[in-house]
Amino acid sequence: MKEEILELLRKTEDFLSGQQLCEQLGVSRTAIWKNIKLLQEDGYQIEAIRNKGYHLVESPDELTTVEISHALHTKWIGKPLYCYEEIDSTNLEVKRQADSNAPEGTLVVADCQNAGKGRRGREWNSPPKTNIAMSLLLRPTIEASKASMITILLAMAIKQGIEKNCGLKTGIKWPNDIIYEGRKICGILTEMTLEESEIAYVVCGIGINVNTKNFPKELEDKAISLQMIAGEKIKRTSLINDIWCAFEPLYETFLETNDLAFIQEEYNESLVNKNNPVYLMERNQRRQVTQLGLATDGGLEVLNEDDEVETIYSGEISIRGIYGYID
Repeated sequence: MKEEILELLRKTEDFLSGQQLCEQLGVSRTAIWKNIKLLQEDGYQIEAIRNKGYHLVESPDELTTVEISHALHTKWIGKPLYCYEEIDSTNLEVKRQADSNAPEGTLVVADCQNAGKGRRGREWNSPPKTNIAMSLLLRPTIEASKASMITILLAMAIKQGIEKNCGLKTGIKWPNDIIYEGRKICGILTEMTLEESEIAYVVCGIGINVNTKNFPKELEDKAISLQMIAGEKIKRTSLINDIWCAFEPLYETFLETNDLAFIQEEYNESLVNKNNPVYLMERNQRRQVTQLGLATDGGLEVLNEDDEVETIYSGEISIRGIYGYID
């Protein structure tokens, strides 16, 4: 009954009387009062005034199915939606769902993640009621060699979503790290599963530092949260919506074009240290190159030591002042 009362309060801009709630739900005033109290205990700010009724003032920042479904205005992402108070890894859960024939658009969101992984197997856990850990299931009908471009689309969508939601302009470190003043806000991990050389599915995992107030000493010069930048708490449900609303059209266009020419200019405008020297780490060897920009196939165009343009597809870019790197 809580959910039904909440939905009615959301649909009403003004006060909704106890009598109206009783008539619409076919229950007693006592039942209405008890469930209003339960909603208030769950963090919903509900104003109650005698002879006027009840008015929903504000919803809590809870990553529940009820709250995310209400905030999510996408066409197909989040249909279905699975929310967990705690989970090992949202990527692992999406894989489990995919192996049970879950459809494209399946979205898994966790309030707390305790066994998450980032790129190169690095650990990425998320404490409760603080950050965003979520994973999306895609089943693209593209060549397997093009799947890595999806991570570029995710980076663009996250950057656009953050700017719309928080008004913050962030940068991108190739291929998909979202950074602000040299520190990382967000990481992306995409994992592909093949069946007879064709894509069975792609899992898109996203971890965003949203409302973390401080980081361990070893991460102070490498990580930052949106709350630390904005100076105020960020509502996670609305940010989730803004990110996926940005991703849907990008992904749909990509499926039509099969390349990234349509976002190349915008991506390169956000690329940190574009047209400047960077270090490229490949197979434990480091060389200096000049970073030119994103190629339409998702690689990074660089000017090498022989003044020749080449496109790289793997390796780690090290930039002075980014993640504490000062060599």
